[in-house]
Amino acid sequence: MSNAGASSTGATADHPAVAHAPSTAPSGLLYKRVLLKISGEALMGQRDYGLEPATVNRVAKEVQAVHALGVECCLVIGGGNIFRGIAGASEGMQRASADYMGMLATIMNALAMQNALEQLGVDTRVLSAIPMQSVCEPYIRRRAVRHLEKRRIVIFAAGTGNPYFTTDTAAALRASEMGCQALLKGTKVDGVYSADPKVHKDAERYQQLSHQDVLSRDLKVMDATAIALARDNGIPIIVFSIHSPGMFAEVLQDRGRFTVIGNRHEKLSA
Repeated sequence: MSNAGASSTGATADHPAVAHAPSTAPSGLLYKRVLLKISGEALMGQRDYGLEPATVNRVAKEVQAVHALGVECCLVIGGGNIFRGIAGASEGMQRASADYMGMLATIMNALAMQNALEQLGVDTRVLSAIPMQSVCEPYIRRRAVRHLEKRRIVIFAAGTGNPYFTTDTAAALRASEMGCQALLKGTKVDGVYSADPKVHKDAERYQQLSHQDVLSRDLKVMDATAIALARDNGIPIIVFSIHSPGMFAEVLQDRGRFTVIGNRHEKLSA
């Protein structure tokens, strides 16, 4: 389906698109509007590179299930399955050029996810921080808000549009701009651990941490800029396993295994 949709501002005189979170969540759910951040590697499946269609479709079904519950959902997807800017820079490329290549990789992943979601009947829009109007919409905050209000899934691509900033930081930024009540980080493990649980069998799994705990202990959840931005905007970060079937929806219903960073209640609807 086309990415065309709203006016250039994404708002009307009768309904300005102000990014305030909805005041109430659907019955039984913690949040009404959330952002899901997943890495590009989460879409590789068993492959060493690129996209595995079956994995993309499985993640799309996870998002579809949450959308069906009445949650307004937006996504940020990394590009590390195709190209990682910092890796290119470490091999001699100019960092800015490498980062722009990484941004293009995120657009490819976003289009793949859009295709999978729309095949499931979920209206989806890709908004890119790098204008690429032949394939997706340019990022305009008011337009993005209106898409969410119209029950469309919104996928933010190309990071922040600037080199030197990760897609984790882009996720925290877009969550703040959209008035999201929580940022959910879908990872390979079911929460935040004191060390890599695949390497250290005695690693401690945390139930809840403050943003400052993550920064002071240098826990490798998201980069420091993203954590600080979420902290400053009062957005809790919920870390869970995207590979556990149904866990995205379970977390939003306060079930399952996950770690909360921040005050999980500070954004809860009444």
